[in-house]
Amino acid sequence: MASSSLSSKRYTYIHESGSETRGGGAIDIHHVIINRRRTTTGYPRLMGLAFFLVILAFSMFLFLGKDNPVRSLSWSCLLSGFFVVIQSRKFVKKESVIIMPTFGIQLETQYLSGKTVSRFIPIGKILKPVLVECVTPVTCYWSLSLFLRGEEQLTLVFKELRPSLKMLVPIWKALCTVIGTDQSEINHH
Repeated sequence: MASSSLSSKRYTYIHESGSETRGGGAIDIHHVIINRRRTTTGYPRLMGLAFFLVILAFSMFLFLGKDNPVRSLSWSCLLSGFFVVIQSRKFVKKESVIIMPTFGIQLETQYLSGKTVSRFIPIGKILKPVLVECVTPVTCYWSLSLFLRGEEQLTLVFKELRPSLKMLVPIWKALCTVIGTDQSEINHH
């Protein structure tokens, strides 16, 4: 199994080239992993927020008194707000693209909680992989997307992470090779 890697400040890209399949062609696995510093900062921040909310709620309890209905309302609002924050946060460990030349590609997102979300896309459904430059009022980043047969919208390959262009290009080239599209067509609009 051949392997190569590329690192940046935020992410590490690992390419593994696997064994030959029966139909021909090797399985390519591309991982984009958040560097450990980034993955461990989420939980301490969340625990700091939880500590702050508990201290705030306790001080409101002491300040407002025992028989005040505002006290009950403030406790329930703070606790429900805290649970909403916990549920809305997605702590991603890594995202992977597994390319199986005769079958299709599998997109995987692995969370710190251990949960893995997978999506399989048959090779016949993929029309073309594209690199897209996304511009927002605050930032600019590159994204790898797929044109799929029968779907109007592009499908993002990396739903949670925003790897650099240097990490996206090898994955894009591998997808172009498997699908049989021209690699020289990088459109800059």
